[in-house]
Amino acid sequence: MLLAIDVGNTNTVLGLYRLEGEKPELAAHWRVTTHRTQTADEYGVLFVNLFEMNGFSTSQAHHIIISSVVPPVEGTLRQVCETYFHTEPLFVEPGIKTGMPVLVDNPTELGADRLVNSIAAFERYGGPCVVVDFGTATTFDVISAKGEYLGGAIAPGLGLSAEALFSRAARLTRVDIKRPAKVIGTNTVTHLQSGLYFGYIGLVDGILERIIAELGAPARVIATGGLARQIAEDSRFIAEIDDMLTLDGLLILFERNRTAKPRSRPH
Repeated sequence: MLLAIDVGNTNTVLGLYRLEGEKPELAAHWRVTTHRTQTADEYGVLFVNLFEMNGFSTSQAHHIIISSVVPPVEGTLRQVCETYFHTEPLFVEPGIKTGMPVLVDNPTELGADRLVNSIAAFERYGGPCVVVDFGTATTFDVISAKGEYLGGAIAPGLGLSAEALFSRAARLTRVDIKRPAKVIGTNTVTHLQSGLYFGYIGLVDGILERIIAELGAPARVIATGGLARQIAEDSRFIAEIDDMLTLDGLLILFERNRTAKPRSRPH
């Protein structure tokens, strides 16, 4: 089996794939909080418990692939893989075979998660396409009809924007970020919800409109990440919601870099 791990600034997502049979199958997936200061043993106990709760054993994961945008966690996770899974992980980093030309000024600056999303989107939906990933930051990634990574944009995430507003405005209290019944609010709570939600829809659609105009051709827009379903409901451009895009991208990358035998350490 393959364990795919995507480490984000806020959350870490894990997916366990069965590799037997004609087509790999997602057997289980989990979302946990990313802790920069957590030790290898703390992560190890967490992963072991997640596996056991779903009837699996860490000994079943013969392969591990990791994408990370949090460098302090990478060494810890490598130690977890070697100690608790007895497997050397494959990291999405320079030198890995991607099959996607990256046409930006400095390809090494591109976040691993954005590359993984782009590879999965082109493989699944073709091009040109745009991936919008709603995380701590909201990222826009543009892939050409030929499967080239062209570039993109980064905006503050909706949660981050709301937190900045609440922390800097003394008289504004925290509210749930959700779609209000109407744009014109009648109290402070609905005023905030309207501004945050519909304002963010305007940000997302405004950037997408300009990206598509710059491409000069229609592009399929795929959304992923925690708030994808909530935002896609009112977006004029988002056509697909793919919750498993990043994990499936890691699976694709693993298969493109797969060796005959897992690189394992002796027990």
